Amino acid sequence: MERSHEFLKMTLDTMSEHIAVIDETGLILYVNSRWRQFAEQNACGAHYEWKGQNYLSVCDRSAESGDELAGGAAAGIRDLIGSQRNHFYLEYPCDSPEQSRWFMMRVTRFSLCDVSYFVISHQDITERKQAEELVSKLARSDGLTGVANRRCFDEFLRNEWQRCARLGLPVSLAIIDIDYFKLVNDTYGHQSGDDCLRQVGQLLSQFAKRSTDICARYGGEEFALVMGNTSIEQARALLEPLNAAIKQLALPNRASPIAPVLTASVGLACLIPKPDSSEDTLLALADAQLYAAKAAGRNQLAAAS
Repeated sequence: MERSHEFLKMTLDTMSEHIAVIDETGLILYVNSRWRQFAEQNACGAHYEWKGQNYLSVCDRSAESGDELAGGAAAGIRDLIGSQRNHFYLEYPCDSPEQSRWFMMRVTRFSLCDVSYFVISHQDITERKQAEELVSKLARSDGLTGVANRRCFDEFLRNEWQRCARLGLPVSLAIIDIDYFKLVNDTYGHQSGDDCLRQVGQLLSQFAKRSTDICARYGGEEFALVMGNTSIEQARALLEPLNAAIKQLALPNRASPIAPVLTASVGLACLIPKPDSSEDTLLALADAQLYAAKAAGRNQLAAAS
């Protein structure tokens, strides 16, 4: 029997999961070596004794300090103890100074001699989360330029419009259209055209640095910039150097009637959203300004609010 106990202990200590067993009061009866090692490296001193501590009390103290996830964990475990649910799991971030990390907590019940016990396991799911984030990023990115795609743009603009409507803040939108882009493809081939789009996308990304900004490929040779909480004056000042910056890329377009290098027309619009209004109003205004920039000779910015 003693050897069986040692075998079971070695098995649990070999597992990569951090495992603890608690009773119905939350009292910790057992932790494996991975649990102790993780605690020593991240939260507690090397001589902290987990056995005999109350895990629910530890979660409660963390919740009182502002850790909402700890509060959710305590509530879920209490529901399981009270038979209000059959199982409980929680995915949560737990970053170290060196890296971003994600873990999954699972809590399951077992009974021995008519007494209930609960196994708490924490599994490192960082690799899975990173893979999911990569897939999500790829689904929201334009495959050619690497900037946000149209689907991501539509969602972002809608959310930013609604946020600014609640707060009474302005939203600025610029639509950028490469002048005579078809001539680039016709003169140099589609690979050169693709390279032009990539370089323009990279340049435009530099104009969207805040969490309230986004640079997206709007369609074909058109790009869009959304700038939340940005007035028409601020947006105009920000984009003033854009036309010159695109020309300075020195991407050849010798067949263009404007210049022998790539140029672009920009339509800029700004509105303070009304609660009953739609972002489509802003899109229509920016599109009208793009048309005005083209009608005035292209390679320039036209703006309205």
